[in-house]
Amino acid sequence: MTKHQAILIIQMIGWQRWYKTMLTQIYEVATPAEADAISAIGVDHVGVLVGDGAFPRELPVQKAAAVMKMIRAPSVLSALFLSADVAAIERMARQLDPPVVHLGASSELLTPDLVVALRKSLPKAKFMRSVPVTGPEAVSMAQAYDRIVDWILLDSHRMGDLQIGAQGVTHDWSISRKIVESVRTPVILAGGLGPDNVKEAILSVRPAGVDSKTRTDQEGTHSKDLIKVEAFYRAATSD
Repeated sequence: MTKHQAILIIQMIGWQRWYKTMLTQIYEVATPAEADAISAIGVDHVGVLVGDGAFPRELPVQKAAAVMKMIRAPSVLSALFLSADVAAIERMARQLDPPVVHLGASSELLTPDLVVALRKSLPKAKFMRSVPVTGPEAVSMAQAYDRIVDWILLDSHRMGDLQIGAQGVTHDWSISRKIVESVRTPVILAGGLGPDNVKEAILSVRPAGVDSKTRTDQEGTHSKDLIKVEAFYRAATSD
């Protein structure tokens, strides 16, 4: 075996190990039954939209807690807050005590300094921050959160929205790839991902994880299609 062949084998083994450990998350889980079934599939982060009703489909803390109770380890709850009200997020997160606090408010409404302050007030939780990939400016925006949060989630965004994501469309993956290469914080890729394109997305961007919402919903609803969820998980984590 030549040195070149050995290097190729080592690189292949490394890629397979990385591929096997791809983090997966599914939003927007709304019932205990969905949480039970989706965690049984093996999805790492079971995403629940939590709030006081300012945004459609937000679950109050009590209902979110009932969903969290049905998540099977090692899967965990990721509580998505679309609000930019730091005091409200802190209050609800203290009541719910989720393993992951996911901040999805628009970038201009919830800045890095506010995220730092919120993190200090909730030291037990891991933090994820959505970053809108609307153009090259997303690179510097993501860099502003490097080492501030545990994960940076790259998502599609419609200008003027108060929240990031839930568009059901992909964005420019070449920008997302630049972000992956320019930050040390693990990056989760979101935005229009489903069973049919998640492998291509992984190969193009090389993220630490992948996220699906719209394209694993039942057609015309916000309820989860468990067949699509399992297909997404298998595609993301298989060779």
